[in-house]
Amino acid sequence: MLSPGFHDVPSGCVATVVTHLEMTARPEPRPVPESAELEFVPLTADMDAYRDLFRRVGAEDWLWFSRLRMDDAELSAILTDDGVELFTLMRNGRPEALLELDFRIAGECELAFFGVTPALIGTGAGRRLMTHAIDIAWARPIQRLHLHTCTLDHPAALAFYRRSGFTPIRQQIEIAPDPRLTGHLPKSAGPHVPIFDEHL
Repeated sequence: MLSPGFHDVPSGCVATVVTHLEMTARPEPRPVPESAELEFVPLTADMDAYRDLFRRVGAEDWLWFSRLRMDDAELSAILTDDGVELFTLMRNGRPEALLELDFRIAGECELAFFGVTPALIGTGAGRRLMTHAIDIAWARPIQRLHLHTCTLDHPAALAFYRRSGFTPIRQQIEIAPDPRLTGHLPKSAGPHVPIFDEHL
């Protein structure tokens, strides 16, 4: 546990406040904008296609990096597990959203990754994707649906999750090597987050 006050972040690292949220009962459905150009479909667990979508949804703007540090064997073991389900929103034949639901713990579902590409931000696609996520999760015999977001993410993410029916239950501080300095992301990624490296 950190004591109250300021704490220095090591050079070459990024720090973020992580908020964990959950829902323990299915919420009332929210209105969802109709869109003839978007099709909700399962996503195949192809490593290259998954990494490309992961980057387009979260890495370039919001510094998603956890899956980019995994080798093919480690990532494939997760994505091909029977307890993990992947979906996307297709537009003009191209996946433009990532929904990853993890049922590997009995009685729970983790909304492991959720987001849309910049092309769909502000279109209501996020609400549509969340509606599908909630429907799929609560069709199973679960007691809780949970996720986490952080201060590196889109500034509207936390409010969106709360409107969707999630309740904040815990906060943590995460410190990790900056993926722009480890070579997992270009230096231009996450421009809203400064790079602190004593060697620069």
